[in-house]
Amino acid sequence: MANVSEATEKFEVIDKVNKRQYRRETKKKARARWRKSVTKNWQLYVLISPVILYFIIFHYFPLYGLQIAFKDFIASKGIIGSPWVGLKHFERFFDSYYFWRLIKNTVGIGVFTLVVSFPIPIILALLLNEVKSLRYKKFVQTIIYAPHFLSTVVVVGMLLLFLKTDGLVNNVIQIFGGTPIDFISEPGWFKSLYVFSDVWQTMGWSSIIYIAALAAVDPAQHEAAMIDGASRLQRIFHINLPAIMPTIVILFILNAGSVMAVGFEKVYLMQNSLNMSTSDVISTFVYRSGILEAQYSFSAAVGLFNSIINFIMLIMVNQIAKKVNETSLW
Repeated sequence: MANVSEATEKFEVIDKVNKRQYRRETKKKARARWRKSVTKNWQLYVLISPVILYFIIFHYFPLYGLQIAFKDFIASKGIIGSPWVGLKHFERFFDSYYFWRLIKNTVGIGVFTLVVSFPIPIILALLLNEVKSLRYKKFVQTIIYAPHFLSTVVVVGMLLLFLKTDGLVNNVIQIFGGTPIDFISEPGWFKSLYVFSDVWQTMGWSSIIYIAALAAVDPAQHEAAMIDGASRLQRIFHINLPAIMPTIVILFILNAGSVMAVGFEKVYLMQNSLNMSTSDVISTFVYRSGILEAQYSFSAAVGLFNSIINFIMLIMVNQIAKKVNETSLW
């Protein structure tokens, strides 16, 4: 028995040594491949270096400050010197009066935007792809791309101008015998105005990537389908749509992963005291708590909670897409 146990121990030692040596050799080979790749493609690494530096400086380095979410931040003591309080600020947010209103509004606007604004660029790209006149196609593309280059301030200014009680829309309503509607101050209209103005502004620009994917479809497939008697609608559903499906899935995963990241600028500009019940979202709450009320630790905790939810959503949607469609980000 002693001999057997000694042999087992020797085998385990040898196995550990072999595994350690294998890992060491694997790392050495990986470093050699990386050096070879850098030497061979150094121009490409130089081109991509500004992008990498941008993300390191402005996206990863600031993560150092996230620890104030678990501290009572005192400016005179700095981030390191401030006392730890654990999950105190998270518990305060979860128990606050505004918690469920913020979650409901943020999720509501995010999901509404995803459901409405995501499929429209796909439909638009499929329709534009069927246009045979190149001149007309370029004209339409120019018209629908233009709103993307308007700033958020200009778009909200247009909304306020057209939808005020004595604005163009209410004047048309009165001409037809209707009663003027206070679109801007009425809470029930906020989500619709936010989402459909966003669709108008972004649908043309968002359709570019789908148009590019459709350009890669082999014309021989359409010719073969036409010989077999397939209609234009059948060719769209059975050739074009499957061809851009991987692109659709990837963009859907990215959009679903940011469903809680409702933009601050537009909500803040459209927000007023009368529509606060439906327009108050996590980003505006963080602004009020952190900037206006100087509750830095509390606002950092709320922002971190929002980011974690987005991250979980991204992982979940990616895994579902991987199992269902075998297309994913990783």
